[in-house]
Amino acid sequence: MKNKIKLSLFSLTILGLASCDMDAPTLSTLDESTMFSTYALAEAEVMSINVSFGETNSYRGRYLPYYGLNNDVEVGNSPDLTKAGDDGKNDLWNFNTRSTNSQMNTDNNAYAMFYQGIERANLAIQGIRKYGNIEVNKDMAQLLGEALTLRAVLYNDLIKAWGDVPARFVPNNSDNTYLPRTNKDVIYKQLLADLLEAENYCYWPNENSITKTTERVSKTFVKALRARLALYAGGYALRGDGYRRSNDPELAPEKMFQIAKEECEDIINAGYNKLGTFEENFRKLCQDNVTAGGESIWEIPFSAGRGRVLYTWGIKHNAKDQYTQQAQGGVNGPIAYLFYDYDQQDIRRDITCIPYEWSSDLKNGNSHVTFRAINKWCFGKLRYEWMNRIVTSTNDDGINFQYMRLADVYLMAAEAENELGNTAKAWDLMKPVLDRVLPADKVAALQAKYTASQQTFREGIYDQRAFEFAGESLRKFDLVRWGIIDQKMAEAKTKLTALQQRTGAYSGLPNKVYINGTEDATQIQMYGFNMGEDDATYISTLDGWESKNWFVSTKEGVETFNLEDKYINGLYTVERPSSHCIWPIWQTFIDKSNNMLNNNGNLGQL
Repeated sequence: MKNKIKLSLFSLTILGLASCDMDAPTLSTLDESTMFSTYALAEAEVMSINVSFGETNSYRGRYLPYYGLNNDVEVGNSPDLTKAGDDGKNDLWNFNTRSTNSQMNTDNNAYAMFYQGIERANLAIQGIRKYGNIEVNKDMAQLLGEALTLRAVLYNDLIKAWGDVPARFVPNNSDNTYLPRTNKDVIYKQLLADLLEAENYCYWPNENSITKTTERVSKTFVKALRARLALYAGGYALRGDGYRRSNDPELAPEKMFQIAKEECEDIINAGYNKLGTFEENFRKLCQDNVTAGGESIWEIPFSAGRGRVLYTWGIKHNAKDQYTQQAQGGVNGPIAYLFYDYDQQDIRRDITCIPYEWSSDLKNGNSHVTFRAINKWCFGKLRYEWMNRIVTSTNDDGINFQYMRLADVYLMAAEAENELGNTAKAWDLMKPVLDRVLPADKVAALQAKYTASQQTFREGIYDQRAFEFAGESLRKFDLVRWGIIDQKMAEAKTKLTALQQRTGAYSGLPNKVYINGTEDATQIQMYGFNMGEDDATYISTLDGWESKNWFVSTKEGVETFNLEDKYINGLYTVERPSSHCIWPIWQTFIDKSNNMLNNNGNLGQL
């Protein structure tokens, strides 16, 4: 059972805030000293920060569906990625986003909602520092740590999407109503310091009743988030004078790798979280299992009637059927070649990449599986079929968004160790992630390949983070921070062309694929997706199965590619994705900023 977010009258006073980046709130009539010296009331204020995640056009319906696309593993599911479209969605994916984008250029959109959450966090931080008696009351200290951490989450995602943004670390007042953009390095340093402080306040998972759920911030999450931010701060980013690393010596790569190494290895050595199987993690997410101590470290909490996670990242259902009363899913999916790039024995492949959907035609209320198309794969980590409840909302499914899991901690630690020159140790940290998804001989082969040099291990990190986290919206900024987004996006177009024509690594893949059309999610069988699965004798036994020409279709004697050029060319529509790897600040906020905001480039001068 999920925890319900408590929201007090004090926090309700800031529900409608938005202007340049945030208007000053009307002060509540409740006494601040009472509010932040009483645990239950202070807890409600901290929990109100979570409300900003679930606002209609915040994480729920704008940031989580659209940020992170397109990249070399995740795309928006549009057969024609070159088409701008009236709704502006493709413009958010193609690295050529306009400040007037119709999905985003509204006062109540994600940019404003993030600052709404930051203001709630600022009020809670200030109040608890003044009145919480945190030196004596450890539970109140936990709340301060949570507020600092949730503020860091919001700023992390602001920077990822918009680059340099106004820095607001105190509640709004007459002196800071209008602020210019702040160099992201200044914000990163503040967040790294905040999280180091929060580590002293937060309990480990299950160390206290507060941290028995993945919907609450634990010390594990504080440390993992600090590691992630260190890797981001020490990596490449788009700046006013180009795409480069920071020049600030405090954010030098070796210092940031050292932070990531120490934080991640503290988590692993403490042992409060454990890796289960790959599939188990996602089944638990779909089953609303928020028990702390497993692979899941922290999730953005959505109530049962809120959040569009399955809607966006789940398998497509075309009708209200035996598994859901919501005909949604499949908005985003794996890039067309991803399935074929996995090792055939990699457990992650058939969980992550799904070539089918659930049909619109029903028999006795039941849908059956039917093929999608090579340009419209689904992600399968999240499935209505795995839920313990039937979704009845039109758009919202209530599945939490998993923001951090333990496999990421292992791979961040492996990356940091390798960059610090400890490739053998790096392999020891990568191995547990691979042991659960590949046969022992395949793991041994990867060990020999990856540990040959620091560079080969670095490339192994690139590959394994793709295979492990596809469909979790981490990849785009990974490519940005590594400095390889231009290279990998160009490679993606090359690979798509090879797949289209079945040349190179994709030569010999069968054109015809088959599915058994079952109504039972546990009995789905397919044929034709692996090399050699074109045995005519075996195919003759598939009578009654649905078949489809997957790569090439023939009409009136003319063969055409199912993976069209407009899909390939629309992956990005600028010369260099690195020069357009952030969104502009939306025009509505620029217009109301008293001339303090613009899109003339990020500061990046430190």
